[in-house]
Amino acid sequence: MNSFYLGNLQNFQTKANQYLSNSDSFQLIMTLNETNDQEPLHDKFHGMIESINFALKILKHRKAIDPHTITRLFLDPTKVQLSDMDFLCDISHENELQLVPLLPYLNTLTSKIGEYLNRLLRPFADRIMKTTRFHHDIDFIQKLNHYACTQRRLTTTTLFCTIKISNFYYLDSHANIIDWIGYFLQDNLGTNKLEQISIMTIKNLLQLFLYNNIFRYHEHIYTFTKGSPTTMPITDTLSNIYLFQWQTKLLRIIKQNDGFFGRCKDELFFTWNSSSNELHDLLQSIKIQYPNVYFHTSIGSNVNYLNLYITNQNGQLYTRVNRDATLKENYILPYVTGHPKLMYSIWFRSALIRAACCCSLVKDFQQERIYLELTLLVNGYSLRFVEHHVQHFFDYFHAYNMRYLMDQMIYETFRQHWFDFITMKNESQEMTQQIDDNGHLIRLNYLYEQGPRCQFNQEFYQLWSSYFKNHSRLSEEKSKVILTTKHVHSLNVLLTQSKLKHQGQV
Repeated sequence: MNSFYLGNLQNFQTKANQYLSNSDSFQLIMTLNETNDQEPLHDKFHGMIESINFALKILKHRKAIDPHTITRLFLDPTKVQLSDMDFLCDISHENELQLVPLLPYLNTLTSKIGEYLNRLLRPFADRIMKTTRFHHDIDFIQKLNHYACTQRRLTTTTLFCTIKISNFYYLDSHANIIDWIGYFLQDNLGTNKLEQISIMTIKNLLQLFLYNNIFRYHEHIYTFTKGSPTTMPITDTLSNIYLFQWQTKLLRIIKQNDGFFGRCKDELFFTWNSSSNELHDLLQSIKIQYPNVYFHTSIGSNVNYLNLYITNQNGQLYTRVNRDATLKENYILPYVTGHPKLMYSIWFRSALIRAACCCSLVKDFQQERIYLELTLLVNGYSLRFVEHHVQHFFDYFHAYNMRYLMDQMIYETFRQHWFDFITMKNESQEMTQQIDDNGHLIRLNYLYEQGPRCQFNQEFYQLWSSYFKNHSRLSEEKSKVILTTKHVHSLNVLLTQSKLKHQGQV
């Protein structure tokens, strides 16, 4: 079951208006009135479409991009929509409601260019940033364990430091973002082209993308002055590249200091083997050099990172899942979309794997497991449902007795099995991502209420493999199919107010 926030609509809208007016990332470009709210918006919107198409025609004339690709980037005025800004509630802060902006990006002015740029830049950027990147919390724990336990480079005086970037999606002006992407490509490409696209052409496309993101909130039309819509994958890619350049000085000094370093999106973690005063001076110099990047830090022998508690206990690494008894979210299931029972089955198994990998002591793992079981029971799931998934989790490596044991040595072996499992899963996901990057990943979904879903999926894959066995593009060797389910009956559908009536009316 999902949890919903119920509050005063007027207070919510007041906070939303304050968010937009106080932020330096948005600029009001037009206010609609009751008597004539369509004509100026229509002229502005279609003028932007013509401007983008004209710029693409110039690139086509210069043969900067192949004709087939450039044709797909052209905008059809009858299909382009103006997005309406929405906000989600963030109640994680005590006695304070904060809003998180959410902007749909399908069929917008920049969605085609953004998707193309992301397919072009992200695979290359991922390869360059691979050694300093954490995919997720388990990946972080694996690498930190290797540093501290296998290489034994954690000393009794080693400090931990975390950096949280608070403006990850709105790091700098558009002009500076474009320049930094250009510097990144120049520094890491052997030539001035990425997949036959010159750096100058990429910068031209970035300019079209960044300067043409507009949206509506009630009667106001806004544009971005920093960053781009948080829902677009290209926004993450651009921010990751920018921070990769930004962290260069810090990374160089940490390596000289025999430290451990990595970043997961907007959160950095590293070890420090010198004095805390030197570290404070270094971080202050970075703040002065790059005042546009807002961040706060935590330094000490114990820190919280990616919802994990990490401690240096006299040179021994101790980690566990971080649970704050004062938080409102305790015993509340995460928000999911799709079939609830299926989604929470996946969540429960993932949470158990996370507990095994992230808890260094068996007692912490058992406590976290019990907490997860209670969370499902409190939210109405049956004991049979919980027992079935717990048994499957332990039986996966034939270790059902582990559920009742407090033996640290046996737990270490059990934990290593899950680390190896995650490593293989990451490799599989990287292969799937490569297939997707090459345009050979097929995503299909079907409506599902109840029944033998696994059997249906298995029979579907068998039929697909048999029918397309010798197909030039759809055979198993040339493509991959991902089959997922949709759920019609959902509180999301019942309680969410549709804004489709507003979209496209320009």
